[in-house]
Amino acid sequence: MSLSNNITAILNFISLLCSVPIIGAGIWLVSKPDNQCLHLARWPLVILGFLILLVSLAGFVGAFWNRQCLLAIYLFAMASLIVILIIFLVFAFVVTRSDGSVEVPGWAYKEYYLSGFSGWLRHYVGDGSNWGRIRVCLSKSGVCEKLSRGQPYITADQYFQTHLSPLQSGCCKPPTVCGFVYENPTVWVNPSNVASDPDCIAWSNDQSLLCYNCQSCKAGMLGNLRQEWRKANIALIIAAVVLIWVYVIGCSAFKNAQTEDLFRRYKQGYT
Repeated sequence: MSLSNNITAILNFISLLCSVPIIGAGIWLVSKPDNQCLHLARWPLVILGFLILLVSLAGFVGAFWNRQCLLAIYLFAMASLIVILIIFLVFAFVVTRSDGSVEVPGWAYKEYYLSGFSGWLRHYVGDGSNWGRIRVCLSKSGVCEKLSRGQPYITADQYFQTHLSPLQSGCCKPPTVCGFVYENPTVWVNPSNVASDPDCIAWSNDQSLLCYNCQSCKAGMLGNLRQEWRKANIALIIAAVVLIWVYVIGCSAFKNAQTEDLFRRYKQGYT
């Protein structure tokens, strides 16, 4: 096996390793409760990671056994997959650019508003049929029930100093503007003069309802999604940079391998 093919085989092994964080990021996103309910981009990352793994494996085999046709297919397929990965990254950054969060003075957690998120995400959760399914899924997931069981909040102050996830902040309590009085994480006393905010009317102490019908719950869902996508994007950016670097060097090695093969045939013809 020529030096160029050796280099190509090593580079393909590196690109094969790059598929691991992509697959891992996809599985991590799928495992999150909000993604299990949202069904938004659940499996594309996992599928993309496995495709990169298979293409890299094909490139490794082609380099190791000097199969030029297989290497050419590898270069074309890998270029396509890298472009898809970059498009996914750009899309994820664009739709998660705004976070919709608002600081609550004196409290440890934030509250979230739909108006602060991208129009594409707002449209997805704003669709009646989509949200009806998501709401039922969230209620069954017990995300608010876990909040009640997880920590013994004796006083309201203890609760207000807790760092809630966006999903818990939006779905498991009424918005601050409603002026509800805290009893426990999922039970709040309704004041006599309820604010005009529709979420104040939508709130219920029924543990199967809570604020799952609130706009704040939709915003909290998107807030959770944004945080998770941003974390996953770190691994994806690193993988994309390495894949591009490997691909550029791999193209050069492929050309050198073809040149070496041409010279070898030329020499054999004159010996």
